[in-house]
Amino acid sequence: MTLKAEFERYAEDVKKVKTRPTDQELLDMYGLYKQAIVGDIDIDKPANTELKGKAKWEAWNSRKGMSNEDAMNAYISLAREAIEKYGM
Repeated sequence: MTLKAEFERYAEDVKKVKTRPTDQELLDMYGLYKQAIVGDIDIDKPANTELKGKAKWEAWNSRKGMSNEDAMNAYISLAREAIEKYGM
């Protein structure tokens, strides 16, 4: 299985966990997912009043400079942990 195929499989499987992961786990996976798919962040930082948007922006921006492959591997690791922790 290619890295991209494994990444896509985990991206789908992690949506099926029985219990919702913590906000921090979700933000970490979001940042890695966006870095793997899009690359370095390409949008402006939301206003401080947009708490959810700002948190997601910061999660993605913290991965700036990470290669797509490294982001995919890190995402797979986090998704695997979430699936093991919360069950499917």
